[in-house]
Amino acid sequence: MLPPNWEVPEEFRRRLGEQAGRQRLMQADGHLLLVLHAPPSPDSNVREGRLFWRDPTGRWTPSGASPAQPGLGDLLGQYESAIEQLQADEDEAKTARQYFQLLNRLNPLARTARNLYETIQSAREAASDDRQLLLWRDRAYVIARAADLLHGDAKNALEFAIAERAEQEAESSRRAASAAARLNLLVACFFPVATLAAIFGVNLRHGLESWDRQYAPLPLLAMLVSGLALGLLLMLAINRRR
Repeated sequence: MLPPNWEVPEEFRRRLGEQAGRQRLMQADGHLLLVLHAPPSPDSNVREGRLFWRDPTGRWTPSGASPAQPGLGDLLGQYESAIEQLQADEDEAKTARQYFQLLNRLNPLARTARNLYETIQSAREAASDDRQLLLWRDRAYVIARAADLLHGDAKNALEFAIAERAEQEAESSRRAASAAARLNLLVACFFPVATLAAIFGVNLRHGLESWDRQYAPLPLLAMLVSGLALGLLLMLAINRRR
Protein backbone atom coordinates (compact mmCIF):
# COMPACT_ATOMS: atom_id res chain seq x y z
CA MET A 1 0.00 0.00 0.00
CA LEU A 2 2.87 2.38 0.64
CA PRO A 3 3.98 4.37 -2.42
CA PRO A 4 7.42 3.17 -3.54
CA ASN A 5 8.84 6.71 -3.49
CA TRP A 6 8.14 7.18 0.22
CA GLU A 7 11.40 6.91 2.14
CA VAL A 8 9.91 5.27 5.20
CA PRO A 9 11.47 2.71 7.54
CA GLU A 10 11.34 -0.82 6.18
CA GLU A 11 9.40 -1.84 9.27
CA PHE A 12 6.37 0.04 7.99
CA ARG A 13 6.38 -1.93 4.74
CA ARG A 14 6.69 -5.22 6.59
CA ARG A 15 3.79 -4.44 8.91
CA LEU A 16 1.41 -3.24 6.21
CA GLY A 17 -0.54 -5.80 4.20
CA GLU A 18 -2.46 -5.46 0.98
CA GLN A 19 -5.36 -3.82 2.82
CA ALA A 20 -5.37 -1.04 5.37
CA GLY A 21 -6.81 -3.06 8.21
CA ARG A 22 -7.84 -1.20 11.35
CA GLN A 23 -6.98 2.44 11.91
CA ARG A 24 -3.74 2.73 13.84
CA LEU A 25 -0.45 4.55 14.36
CA MET A 26 2.96 3.12 13.46
CA GLN A 27 6.23 4.53 14.84
CA ALA A 28 9.84 3.81 13.91
CA ASP A 29 13.07 5.85 13.97
CA GLY A 30 11.24 9.14 14.51
CA HIS A 31 8.81 8.50 11.66
CA LEU A 32 5.04 8.39 12.16
CA LEU A 33 2.65 6.58 9.84
CA LEU A 34 -1.09 7.02 10.33
CA VAL A 35 -3.24 4.31 8.79
CA LEU A 36 -6.72 5.83 8.54
CA HIS A 37 -9.97 5.20 6.69
CA ALA A 38 -11.94 7.38 4.32
CA PRO A 39 -15.56 8.09 5.30
CA PRO A 40 -17.31 4.71 4.89
CA SER A 41 -19.84 4.08 2.16
CA PRO A 42 -23.16 2.57 3.32
CA ASP A 43 -23.18 0.26 0.28
CA SER A 44 -19.80 -1.35 0.96
CA ASN A 45 -18.15 -3.15 3.87
CA VAL A 46 -14.67 -2.51 2.47
CA ARG A 47 -12.85 0.38 4.11
CA GLU A 48 -10.73 2.57 1.87
CA GLY A 49 -7.36 3.11 3.53
CA ARG A 50 -5.59 6.47 3.69
CA LEU A 51 -1.91 6.71 4.68
CA PHE A 52 -0.24 9.80 6.13
CA TRP A 53 3.48 9.89 6.84
CA ARG A 54 5.37 12.33 9.05
CA ASP A 55 9.15 12.27 8.77
CA PRO A 56 11.50 13.24 11.64
CA THR A 57 11.65 16.84 10.37
CA GLY A 58 7.88 17.24 10.82
CA ARG A 59 6.99 17.20 7.12
CA TRP A 60 3.73 15.47 6.25
CA THR A 61 3.11 13.44 3.13
CA PRO A 62 0.87 13.67 1.12
CA SER A 63 0.84 17.45 1.05
CA GLY A 64 -2.90 17.90 0.50
CA ALA A 65 -4.87 20.50 -1.40
CA SER A 66 -2.73 23.39 -0.12
CA PRO A 67 0.73 23.65 1.48
CA ALA A 68 -0.82 25.09 4.63
CA GLN A 69 -3.22 22.16 4.97
CA PRO A 70 -1.60 18.73 4.47
CA GLY A 71 -3.56 15.73 3.29
CA LEU A 72 -4.88 14.74 6.69
CA GLY A 73 -6.76 18.03 6.83
CA ASP A 74 -8.43 17.14 3.53
CA LEU A 75 -9.54 13.81 5.00
CA LEU A 76 -11.06 15.54 8.03
CA GLY A 77 -12.88 17.86 5.64
CA GLN A 78 -14.46 14.83 3.96
CA TYR A 79 -15.72 13.61 7.34
CA GLU A 80 -17.12 17.05 8.13
CA SER A 81 -18.96 17.13 4.81
CA ALA A 82 -20.39 13.64 5.45
CA ILE A 83 -21.63 14.71 8.89
CA GLU A 84 -23.25 17.85 7.46
CA GLN A 85 -25.07 15.79 4.82
CA LEU A 86 -26.34 13.34 7.43
CA GLN A 87 -27.52 16.20 9.64
CA ALA A 88 -29.48 17.62 6.72
CA ASP A 89 -31.02 14.20 6.04
CA GLU A 90 -31.88 13.83 9.73
CA ASP A 91 -33.74 17.16 9.66
CA GLU A 92 -35.81 15.95 6.69
CA ALA A 93 -36.54 12.46 8.06
CA LYS A 94 -40.12 11.92 9.21
CA THR A 95 -40.90 8.20 9.12
CA ALA A 96 -39.42 5.20 10.92
CA ARG A 97 -38.10 3.85 7.61
CA GLN A 98 -36.23 7.09 6.91
CA TYR A 99 -34.67 7.10 10.38
CA PHE A 100 -33.70 3.43 10.00
CA GLN A 101 -31.96 4.15 6.69
CA LEU A 102 -30.21 7.11 8.30
CA LEU A 103 -28.94 4.93 11.14
CA ASN A 104 -27.59 2.40 8.63
CA ARG A 105 -25.43 5.18 7.22
CA LEU A 106 -24.56 6.64 10.62
CA ASN A 107 -23.42 3.47 12.38
CA PRO A 108 -20.25 2.85 10.34
CA LEU A 109 -19.44 6.57 10.18
CA ALA A 110 -19.69 6.98 13.96
CA ARG A 111 -17.41 3.99 14.59
CA THR A 112 -14.88 5.10 11.98
CA ALA A 113 -14.87 8.68 13.29
CA ARG A 114 -14.29 7.46 16.84
CA ASN A 115 -11.35 5.30 15.78
CA LEU A 116 -10.03 8.17 13.66
CA TYR A 117 -9.95 10.43 16.70
CA GLU A 118 -8.22 7.81 18.85
CA THR A 119 -5.54 7.25 16.20
CA ILE A 120 -4.83 10.95 15.80
CA GLN A 121 -4.75 11.31 19.59
CA SER A 122 -2.09 8.59 19.71
CA ALA A 123 -0.08 10.49 17.09
CA ARG A 124 -0.49 13.68 19.10
CA GLU A 125 0.98 11.96 22.15
CA ALA A 126 3.86 10.59 20.07
CA ALA A 127 4.70 14.03 18.62
CA SER A 128 3.60 16.46 21.31
CA ASP A 129 5.52 19.35 19.71
CA ASP A 130 3.54 19.17 16.46
CA ARG A 131 0.88 21.88 16.68
CA GLN A 132 -0.73 20.75 13.43
CA LEU A 133 -1.48 17.40 15.05
CA LEU A 134 -3.09 19.23 17.96
CA LEU A 135 -5.41 21.07 15.59
CA TRP A 136 -6.23 17.87 13.72
CA ARG A 137 -6.91 16.06 16.97
CA ASP A 138 -9.38 18.76 18.01
CA ARG A 139 -11.15 18.59 14.64
CA ALA A 140 -11.32 14.80 14.86
CA TYR A 141 -12.86 15.06 18.34
CA VAL A 142 -15.54 17.44 17.07
CA ILE A 143 -16.29 15.06 14.20
CA ALA A 144 -16.55 12.01 16.47
CA ARG A 145 -18.69 13.92 18.96
CA ALA A 146 -21.03 15.20 16.24
CA ALA A 147 -21.40 11.68 14.82
CA ASP A 148 -22.25 10.26 18.26
CA LEU A 149 -24.79 13.00 18.98
CA LEU A 150 -26.40 12.62 15.58
CA HIS A 151 -26.56 8.85 16.05
CA GLY A 152 -28.26 9.32 19.42
CA ASP A 153 -30.77 11.81 18.02
CA ALA A 154 -31.63 9.55 15.09
CA LYS A 155 -32.02 6.53 17.38
CA ASN A 156 -34.32 8.44 19.74
CA ALA A 157 -36.36 9.73 16.81
CA LEU A 158 -36.70 6.19 15.44
CA GLU A 159 -37.89 4.86 18.80
CA PHE A 160 -40.36 7.74 19.09
CA ALA A 161 -41.70 7.15 15.57
CA ILE A 162 -42.19 3.45 16.33
CA ALA A 163 -43.89 4.19 19.66
CA GLU A 164 -46.12 6.83 18.08
CA ARG A 165 -47.13 4.44 15.30
CA ALA A 166 -47.92 1.71 17.83
CA GLU A 167 -50.01 4.18 19.84
CA GLN A 168 -51.94 5.20 16.72
CA GLU A 169 -52.61 1.58 15.83
CA ALA A 170 -53.76 0.86 19.38
CA GLU A 171 -56.12 3.85 19.26
CA SER A 172 -57.45 2.74 15.88
CA SER A 173 -58.06 -0.77 17.23
CA ARG A 174 -59.84 0.67 20.26
CA ARG A 175 -62.11 2.75 18.04
CA ALA A 176 -62.87 -0.22 15.80
CA ALA A 177 -63.71 -2.35 18.84
CA SER A 178 -65.95 0.41 20.22
CA ALA A 179 -67.79 0.76 16.90
CA ALA A 180 -68.22 -3.00 16.67
CA ALA A 181 -69.67 -3.09 20.18
CA ARG A 182 -72.18 -0.35 19.35
CA LEU A 183 -73.14 -2.10 16.14
CA ASN A 184 -73.69 -5.34 18.03
CA LEU A 185 -76.01 -3.52 20.43
CA LEU A 186 -78.05 -2.17 17.52
CA VAL A 187 -78.22 -5.62 15.95
CA ALA A 188 -79.30 -7.12 19.26
CA CYS A 189 -82.11 -4.56 19.52
CA PHE A 190 -83.51 -4.99 16.02
CA PHE A 191 -82.77 -8.66 15.36
CA PRO A 192 -85.84 -10.03 17.22
CA VAL A 193 -88.15 -7.63 15.37
CA ALA A 194 -86.67 -8.53 11.99
CA THR A 195 -86.84 -12.24 12.82
CA LEU A 196 -90.49 -12.15 13.91
CA ALA A 197 -91.43 -10.09 10.84
CA ALA A 198 -89.73 -12.61 8.57
CA ILE A 199 -91.34 -15.62 10.27
CA PHE A 200 -94.90 -14.32 10.35
CA GLY A 201 -94.76 -12.36 7.10
CA VAL A 202 -95.80 -9.07 8.63
CA ASN A 203 -97.35 -6.89 5.95
CA LEU A 204 -99.58 -4.36 7.70
CA ARG A 205 -101.85 -1.94 5.92
CA HIS A 206 -100.51 1.62 6.31
CA GLY A 207 -102.94 3.60 4.15
CA LEU A 208 -100.35 4.58 1.57
CA GLU A 209 -101.10 1.80 -0.91
CA SER A 210 -103.12 4.07 -3.20
CA TRP A 211 -100.38 6.71 -3.11
CA ASP A 212 -97.86 4.04 -4.02
CA ARG A 213 -99.95 2.86 -6.97
CA GLN A 214 -100.45 6.42 -8.19
CA TYR A 215 -96.87 7.73 -7.91
CA ALA A 216 -94.76 4.58 -8.27
CA PRO A 217 -91.78 4.26 -8.12
CA LEU A 218 -91.38 7.54 -6.19
CA PRO A 219 -92.46 6.06 -2.81
CA LEU A 220 -89.86 3.28 -3.15
CA LEU A 221 -87.13 5.78 -4.01
CA ALA A 222 -88.16 8.00 -1.09
CA MET A 223 -87.93 5.02 1.24
CA LEU A 224 -84.45 4.15 -0.04
CA VAL A 225 -83.22 7.74 0.34
CA SER A 226 -84.66 7.92 3.85
CA GLY A 227 -82.96 4.66 4.79
CA LEU A 228 -79.61 5.86 3.46
CA ALA A 229 -79.98 9.17 5.31
CA LEU A 230 -80.81 7.42 8.57
CA GLY A 231 -77.84 5.08 8.07
CA LEU A 232 -75.54 8.06 7.49
CA LEU A 233 -76.82 9.80 10.62
CA LEU A 234 -76.32 6.61 12.60
CA MET A 235 -72.73 6.27 11.31
CA LEU A 236 -71.95 9.87 12.26
CA ALA A 237 -73.39 9.33 15.72
CA ILE A 238 -71.26 6.22 16.26
CA ASN A 239 -68.09 7.96 15.05
CA ARG A 240 -68.76 10.98 17.24
CA ARG A 241 -69.02 8.80 20.34
CA ARG A 242 -65.56 7.29 19.78
